[in-house]
Amino acid sequence: MNLWKEFIKGWWKDNPVFVMVLGMCPTLAVTNTVENAIGMIAAVAFVLIGSSFIVSLIRKIVPNQVRIATFIVVIATFVTMADRYLAAFYPSLSKALGPYVPLIVVNCIILGRQEAFASKNGVIASLLDAIGMSIGFGIALMLMSSVRELLGAGTWLGMKVLGSWYIPWQVMVLPAGAFFVLGFLIWGFNSINKAFSKG
Repeated sequence: MNLWKEFIKGWWKDNPVFVMVLGMCPTLAVTNTVENAIGMIAAVAFVLIGSSFIVSLIRKIVPNQVRIATFIVVIATFVTMADRYLAAFYPSLSKALGPYVPLIVVNCIILGRQEAFASKNGVIASLLDAIGMSIGFGIALMLMSSVRELLGAGTWLGMKVLGSWYIPWQVMVLPAGAFFVLGFLIWGFNSINKAFSKG
């Protein structure tokens, strides 16, 4: 197994958002600002990396009949830790993210990596896979949130970027804006892939 390939595959080739089109709920819901996106990226990365570590450790002792239930219990434990941490130390961010942090429990990216990878591979490979997928998820959310906040409010991370001349596109911070931006980014992603495959 090539560990470097397992680490970088989630950045581009198997990007969880742009290629596998997983985790659409948080991708569309919380990317109206960069701050919200960073909070969701951190929560998802913590849960994915932590649960991949535990699942890879216990993979040989978990009966096949209860593996999915076991994975969900492990994931839910890390989600609860992330949710309570945000509520305690970042209450405004926790409020802004609303129910989307608890919903990480059923995020297809998390459960999919446990079923497809961590339950079949060792700790090092599983950790590299989880970190790589977290980076890929982070790249997607940062791109989406940057475009939406910049066009929707003229700011980036709350700081004014575009001058007073700019009239914000309110649609970009609304749910419809999320669909527009996601569609254009997937189109751009696929166009780049096609260009490189032909070259």
